[in-house]
Amino acid sequence: MNNDDYDSSLPEGLDLRALSAFVDGELPQAQRAAIEAQLEQHPQAAARVAAWRAQKAALRALCGAPPRSARAESDQRHDDSERNAVDEPAFIVVRRSPPWWQRAGLAACWLAVGAGLALAVGPLAPRLTGGKWGGAWGAGSQPPSFAQRADIAYAVYTPERRHPVEVAASEEEHLINWLSKRLNRPLSVPSLQEYGYSLVGGRLLPGEAGPAAQFMYENTTGERLTLYVTGIARDETAFRLLRDGNRRTFYWVNDGMGYALSGAIAEGKLRSIAIDVCSALGGKPEVWQ
Repeated sequence: MNNDDYDSSLPEGLDLRALSAFVDGELPQAQRAAIEAQLEQHPQAAARVAAWRAQKAALRALCGAPPRSARAESDQRHDDSERNAVDEPAFIVVRRSPPWWQRAGLAACWLAVGAGLALAVGPLAPRLTGGKWGGAWGAGSQPPSFAQRADIAYAVYTPERRHPVEVAASEEEHLINWLSKRLNRPLSVPSLQEYGYSLVGGRLLPGEAGPAAQFMYENTTGERLTLYVTGIARDETAFRLLRDGNRRTFYWVNDGMGYALSGAIAEGKLRSIAIDVCSALGGKPEVWQ
């Protein structure tokens, strides 16, 4: 016997190599039964075996391995597998929770991802919500995706206090030229001063098939409206409404462009504003009503 295999705390006939093989299930059944009998007579050796089994179970958990390997042990421990499973002690792996600043940063990242995801999945919203998009469509119909995107963009950006737009109204000429170039279409920004709303500015957004523009307005009480503009393949003569919670979006299509005016104000008031905006942008709402 090598010195490495000897431990004076173990009784005669039990060495480290034998106990290690016993724990690993590498012994023939006869030798295994003999060691089990000896362990019943020597509590100190039995305690060492129990400690090794606990270490083995913890290592398996940390490495993601299953608690027992039937493939490695089936031929040698079939008869006593249930007993050994009971012998292996339960354990808990305790991990230190991340610091508060790390959790806060992760939450902020997910919030930003959520805003972007809301714009990306806008067209799927009616199917995901069971068709809760309201409006003046016929039974079983849904608003076009540009109207849904306009409604979501309103919900995402109007609560912003410090960065509601990319380009402020103080650079209105630059804003119009920039967005006209990106949409490849001359744009204009209707004035809503007669309704008490001033232009805040605008931003570029992704549309269904290309760029889209959002112009934001605000009155003295902080209420905001947004005008969403994007290119659209189809044309139709319609002036329709989308409802979602307390938000309303009147939308229409004219000359290859989709328009949507969104706000959380009285429906009648928003309708009047939308009709004037539609007229100012070349539409004919009097024909569509």
